Amino acid sequence: MEYSEHWVPRGEHRIYAREYPGEGPAIVPMHGFPDNLRLYDRLVPHLVAGGRRVVVFDFLGWGRSDKPAGYPYTADNQARDLAAVVRHLGLDEILPVAHDASGPPAIDWALWHPGRTAALVLLNTYYGYMPSTRLPEAIFLFSTPILRNVARWASGRFDLFRRLYRWQVGERFIRDEEVRKEFVPLLYEQFEATPSTKEAFFSLNADLRSAARSRSGLEGEMRDFDRPVRIVFGGADPYLNAEMARNFHTVFPTSELFLLPTARHFPQLDEPEEVARLILQTPLAGGIEPARSRNPSVRETA
Repeated sequence: MEYSEHWVPRGEHRIYAREYPGEGPAIVPMHGFPDNLRLYDRLVPHLVAGGRRVVVFDFLGWGRSDKPAGYPYTADNQARDLAAVVRHLGLDEILPVAHDASGPPAIDWALWHPGRTAALVLLNTYYGYMPSTRLPEAIFLFSTPILRNVARWASGRFDLFRRLYRWQVGERFIRDEEVRKEFVPLLYEQFEATPSTKEAFFSLNADLRSAARSRSGLEGEMRDFDRPVRIVFGGADPYLNAEMARNFHTVFPTSELFLLPTARHFPQLDEPEEVARLILQTPLAGGIEPARSRNPSVRETA
């Protein structure tokens, strides 16, 4: 597929982005951690085949974007990364696609700019605190105060970080063995690069709990959000799970819920064709009834 590469200025740093030509408001899939834009390698071809414009990018600290030492890698700054990409590429209206830790920046941007949000898609993600959330084991280790100091120290010894990554991302997040073999090394190589993405990983973990707490209690703003919202969750994800998807569905009055029963934490890797179909069929702003008169439906797809 043909795409244009962009180096988006972010202060004195640069964000790496790819733009695939197509029609309509740009679909902007975002990665969480510990991954990068390559997470969408199996999904993007289906979106492009559907004739849509697609923009993917690496948040600062990840993939091919700059990895400045001592930078405050936080969810708030990731929202500003998204804003920089939108501004630099002149995107008047977008369809943000949030996954994992990109939920806070993506939902923040949508709530701040409802008039420029054609729709919002949520893939196994989070925002504020939800009782049903279960942190992945590696994220629990690196995000819990005091414990994270021990985890950082231990992870640099006996190749433990690589082993933990391969277990968490491969065995727990990805359903199919062949996909694991291809994508786990592909996503992990940024950790062994110089500079490494480890600093961004540690910093975002340290920010994780406060970022979720600061967004708890924003249900009022979410209920007032009148853009279409499509929730597509891997139903077999034990972490960002089906109950969280149902909670999002309750809070966003214009939402539709789709659960993919056998997909895990990465539905865009496990079921790329189905996820693309659901994204491409997401209704866009202006084509739905007002939130107060619309009866949201829940569908669990096979």
